[in-house]
Parts: sequence; C-alpha cells; structure tokens
Amino acid sequence: MVLREAVTALLGRMGGDMERLRSKIAIGVVGPHDLVEQIVHIGAGLPSAASLRLVGASQPCELEIPDRLSKILSTIDAVLFTGPLQHDLARQTGELPVPATHVPVSGAGLYACLLRGVLRHGIDPARISIDSLSQDEVAEAYDEIGVPASGVHVCEYLRPDSVRDFHGFHERLHKSGATGAAVTTVRSVADKLADDGVPVLRVKPTTDTVRQSLDTAALLGAGSRLGEAQIAIVLVELGASARPTYSGPGNYWQQELKLSLHRALLADVRLMGATVAPREENSYVVTTTVGALTHATEEFTVAPFMDRVRADVGVAVDVGIGLGHTARDADANALTALERARGSDAAAAFLVGDDGTSLSLPLRQRRKVEVETEPETESKAVKVRDRLLRHLGDDPEAMVVDAEIVAEILGVAQRSARRVLQNLVEEGLAWALPPVKSPHAGRPRQPYRLVNG
Repeated sequence: MVLREAVTALLGRMGGDMERLRSKIAIGVVGPHDLVEQIVHIGAGLPSAASLRLVGASQPCELEIPDRLSKILSTIDAVLFTGPLQHDLARQTGELPVPATHVPVSGAGLYACLLRGVLRHGIDPARISIDSLSQDEVAEAYDEIGVPASGVHVCEYLRPDSVRDFHGFHERLHKSGATGAAVTTVRSVADKLADDGVPVLRVKPTTDTVRQSLDTAALLGAGSRLGEAQIAIVLVELGASARPTYSGPGNYWQQELKLSLHRALLADVRLMGATVAPREENSYVVTTTVGALTHATEEFTVAPFMDRVRADVGVAVDVGIGLGHTARDADANALTALERARGSDAAAAFLVGDDGTSLSLPLRQRRKVEVETEPETESKAVKVRDRLLRHLGDDPEAMVVDAEIVAEILGVAQRSARRVLQNLVEEGLAWALPPVKSPHAGRPRQPYRLVNG
C-alpha cells in the first residue's frame, strides 16, 4: 500500500513534467551545412514542429563529425545524421550515448537528381557513374523510369573507408570517356570532382524522406525520455548498529531518530522531485525516476542519501536501489539490492537493474576530505559531548541524558547543566526529545539524545 501511494503521488507530480517532456524532444541534426539546413527547414514545417527542438551541428569536413557531435550530446535526446557515412563515422569513436538514426540514401533522391541533371545541365542519365547506392537500387530506379542502365557504373557504399575510392572511381570513368557525369552523395567528393573539371551532381534526400527520418528520430528521442522517466525504487534502512534495542511508544529516542532520518532524506528527495514514505519500522522508501536518480548518483558512481544521513543524523544506513519495467519489478529488485547492502557494513549502496545486473555505488568521500583539511581544533561543545559519551559508554539507550545526569557527570549545578545541553543542541551535538511528565509536581523532565558522529 505504501509503495502504491508513493508511486501514485510521484506520477501525479510527474504529470505536468511529462507533458513538457514530450513537447520538447531535442533532435541533433549532424552533417554538411546544406543538408543540415535543409532538414531543419523541413522540420520547421512538420505538423509536430511544436513538439520538436532541432539542434543543428554542421561540419565542413567529415572528420569533424565526432567533435561537433560531442558538443551537443548533453542537450539532445536523439541524433539524426544526414546520411549513413556521417552515422558510421560517429560510431567509430564508440557507442553513442543517445539513440541515433540517419537519412537513408534511396532511389527517390536519385530520381530528383537525374531530373535536375537532364533539365538544367543536359546530362545523359544512361552514361553516368553513381556512388553510395547499391546496384539493385540503381537497376530498380532505372527500370521504373524506363532508361537502360547498361552504361551506368555503380560503386556502393560499404563503410567509411569505401568513400576514399569514390573520387578515383568517378574520375577514371570520366577521363576514359565511359561517362559524361558523376553522381555522388558525398559533399567532399563532389567538391573535389568539380575542382578537377568533372561534371558532377549531388544526390540529396527528398522532402518526404527527410520527414520520415525526422519522425523516426522523434520516436527514438521520446523513447529515450520515457526510459529516463521510468520509476526507480530506493530503500533506505537504518543499519543494524543504529537500531534501538527495544521498540515501543515510550521509546522517544527511536521516534526522534526516525524523524531525523526522514528529515535528512527529504533534504535530498526534494531536489530530485521524488517522494519518501515510511516502509517498515526502521526503513523508508524513496520513489523517483531513473533520470533523477542518474543525476543524484552522478551517473551511478556514488551512493545516494548515505553521506547526507551520516552528516545530519550521525548514523549509518543501508541503501538498496531497484530498477524495473514495472513498479513491482523495481520494488523486488530494490529488496534484493538492500539484502546485498546489509552485508557491506554500510560502505556502499547496491543497485539491481531490470536485467538482474548488480552495481555497487560507493560512499562519497567529500565530507571526509573537508574535515581532514580543516585545521580548526575541536570546539568546547565537542569536548563536553565527548566527555559525556566516554562516561556513558557505547549503549545507544545510555546516550539519552537530562540535566540531572549531565550535572552529575560534569560536577556542576543543574542550571549550568541545562545551559550545557542547550549549547550542545545549538551545535548539532544533541537532540531535544519530547518532555517526560514527572509523577511529582514541578517541571517535566527534558531528555536529550547525544549525537555521536
């Protein structure tokens, strides 16, 4: 029931954000300037233009593609390359962190190119050389327009290295008189052929092909966003050493400890746009999204919540994180992760993904470094707290004191002991617990719990 209520609350909070999320799918368009400009212009006229944000990343040279792409990756949900060459060049540097597709080279673009060549330049379509397209695609296109293809020479695109042969392929055929013009899809090849005096036409995608490619990229981007919006469950449980030796309505230390843990979790949870609710007697459940959790864990490299709880509450917690296609799967994986975390001596959080893989997320070292680098000596309040703790021992229940106990340990009057306790509270070294009514007349007993950490 707690999980269902937390998920419902989170989904309600996510409702408006998800609507805005869908309305701003960012698509990076990568390739030569003229094609990027063409695609962005066509995209602006789509019925779905209001739900898309096109981010152009043009480059004059194919070798610059990885560098240009890296500059926009953090701002896009998917990437649309202007052709297969650009797509393959980008993938040579490693797996792309966002979904990607490219505008296909097809017979439709070839039709438009041949028509321009005939009408504007008087080129004979039966005596040309064509690169990038396959032999079958060219044969099918020529069959449809009713032109014999026996005098047409084709050099297919197989991989980025094959583009190096395109210029020599076209130039040799033209110099030998076998062709009257070259048809290419690669801008650098077209520019070099033109410089060498070879008549050249460049195949560009048709408007319909670009529309379909933009639709595909938008679907990939939406899928990426929905993946980030999947629900993640985080279970935070008091470590065994921090749990009280007995439970009950009269155990004010336990109640205050749970409230303090709740407050510490809320400090981080609010920044994530998540929800937190009691799970069992000694644990809480945080319901969030994969996207928010990715940010909170610094790309799944550090544990969430653990350093905050240690700093604010002074106790150790076990943290288990579960991801899944459904909330039930995520919860089951979180329980598995929590079980593994219990055996780590509160040194790391554990995450179990929807495919069953397990990941250990270590504690941040930030706070420890800050303390080590500060040359300041311990304050008087810290020394008093430590003196009290040494006298009381390690029993958590013994750390609950009042003015009478403090006066006896320090050898001062109770009035002075009350000032000492108030100072400890102001320094964050003690908590004021609910007052305890005395069976006799007079002021209620005011207990405090000393914070050891």
